[in-house]
Formats: sequence, structure tokens, C-alpha cells
Amino acid sequence: MTKALAAAANFPDAVYVDGQILAHLKQDDAAKKQFEQFVKMRPADDPNRQRALRYISEPELARARMAPPFSITTTDGQRVSLDELKGKAVLIDFWATWCAPCWEALPHMWEIAKKFQGQPLVLLSVSLDDDEQKWKDFVAKNGMTWPQYRDGGFTGRVATLFAVRAIPQTFTIDADGVLQDQHIGDAAIEGKLKKLVGRARELQVAETPKQ
Repeated sequence: MTKALAAAANFPDAVYVDGQILAHLKQDDAAKKQFEQFVKMRPADDPNRQRALRYISEPELARARMAPPFSITTTDGQRVSLDELKGKAVLIDFWATWCAPCWEALPHMWEIAKKFQGQPLVLLSVSLDDDEQKWKDFVAKNGMTWPQYRDGGFTGRVATLFAVRAIPQTFTIDADGVLQDQHIGDAAIEGKLKKLVGRARELQVAETPKQ
């Protein structure tokens, strides 16, 4: 990486990866400098730039098993960026209308959405449908009122980031953005979510300024 940067010092991806390597070597000051350099090189809406800002303030996260950064716009026009969800647990559900096991798992998603409403948990369903209208009709008909996004298939941007090869598949992410578990099929995950939500509440209390 040092040789690559010597040859092309203004290559953003190389600067970012070098920062990650330095962080893993526990050279946090040097890692911060690289992440700060990367931030200057990338636009504000770049998910990796947002992740780099997290690493600057919390370099230990660069050594964690972080969920891949992404930014999407849901069906209702809401922009969702993983790093802007800091302080909340996240459940990502990959599915499709053509997937029979996904239909069977849908009541489970309804139950989770209802149980954790108003709590520091974001449930995000990512569809692998290629037919946009069929997907929208299915979502409306089945009352899927939580954030919805269509990725278009297994080669979609978000599915590729998470290396999704089978559905239904879910990923749980803690309030720091650290990837916790992944499940293929309709796994019972309420217990895990309760723990992650509890931890998110603790972080929110700790970060609330005292009067």
C-alpha cells in the first residue's frame, strides 16, 4: 500500500485502505491522518466518507467487524445511511416477492416491526425484485410500512456489499455499526434484537447531556 501511495498519492481508495491497515496495526494517529485525508478527497454523500469520519472519532471501530457502509433512498423518499443510524440497532432483511420462504417469513417481520416500534431499532427490507411495480404492489398490499428498498437482484449494490447469495437472509448490526449475526431463513432473532436495543438505549443515555 505504501508503494501504491508513492506512485499515486491522490488515490482515495488507497488512502482509505491504508488508514484501515494502520488502524489494525494500532497506529491510530497515523490512521486518523489517512482518514482525514480521505475525507477531504470525497463528497459529503459518499458512504465511505461518512465511515471515515466515524473512524477519525473512534479509531477502534476500524478494527471491528463493521457492517459495510451504504446509503440508499427508500420508497417513501427517506434517505438511509448506515453510519447516520449510529446509536440505533439495525436489522436488514433481504427478500423478494418471488421467494416463497420470504412469504413465510413475512409475519415474523410484521411482528418485529410492531414489537420494536418507537424503540432504537431500524428494520430495513431490501428487495431483490427486478419488477419494480410488482414489488411496490406487494409491499402496499401486505402492509409493509417499515423502510423498503429495491436492490434489483443478487448483483445489486447492497446485496453485493453483504455478499448475499440466498434469501430470506437477515443481518443484525449493533448501535456502533458492528455486524453481529446473519441468518439464512426465518430465524428467531427477537432475543438478539432485544439485547441490541438495550445496548442502544444505554448508549443514548450515556450520550445525553446532563442538565
